[in-house]
Amino acid sequence: MNLSMAAGPPTEDPHRMMDTVDERGVAICARGLRHAYPSPDGPLTVLEDVDLAVPAGGYCTLGGPSGSGKSTLLSLIGGLEPPQAGTLEVGGLNLSGLSGDGLAAFRRRTVGFVFQDFGLLDTLSARENVELAAALDRSPPGERRRRADQLLEAVGLSERARHRPAQLSGGERQRVAMARALVNRPRLLLADEPTGNLDEASALGVIELLEELHRRWGCTLLVVTHNRMLAARAAQHMDLRRGRVIAA
Repeated sequence: MNLSMAAGPPTEDPHRMMDTVDERGVAICARGLRHAYPSPDGPLTVLEDVDLAVPAGGYCTLGGPSGSGKSTLLSLIGGLEPPQAGTLEVGGLNLSGLSGDGLAAFRRRTVGFVFQDFGLLDTLSARENVELAAALDRSPPGERRRRADQLLEAVGLSERARHRPAQLSGGERQRVAMARALVNRPRLLLADEPTGNLDEASALGVIELLEELHRRWGCTLLVVTHNRMLAARAAQHMDLRRGRVIAA
């Protein structure tokens, strides 16, 4: 898929969406990160002394068996919950020192999420699903519509903007989810098994689109995937085994 996005000021041309990212991506640095969840038999440790470093604008994939802590690590990096122990800095910001409101502001300003199950609202059109994320950031209605239409054009779905998720294929729904993740101009894009519910051809198309968005816009890209062929495409790959990161 070709996205002709050259650098420059904001424009109405949907193929010139470089205004989506204001500067290069953020660096990720975790040191001695630990996280556990309560269980009937006592705390269940999911992450144990995790060290992780991804450079600003980097592209990293994270693999490992189910239950190894991949999604938990992604949720900590994305500010969905605070780290319990260790240090975690994203873009130089120490997430360990942020309150709930601080983490929410960090997510709005810095992070875009793409999930395996798409996470689209069935009652809304593709355009409305993308607009909703911008509405949460209190963007003016006209600006929300402009950005949603530009991003849907960028991911090749302008003609499907009025369709609801049930009227879209799996690959199309994931592309809507990607447009939604990018609507607030994130510097960090986190994708948790974004191809898990897709066939092989659709999965490759989604990964190629993520990679092109990363190259063109300079955002840091971190992808959790079980697919070793897709994982090997990244400049940096790590595995999680029993709660610890192992460089692959």
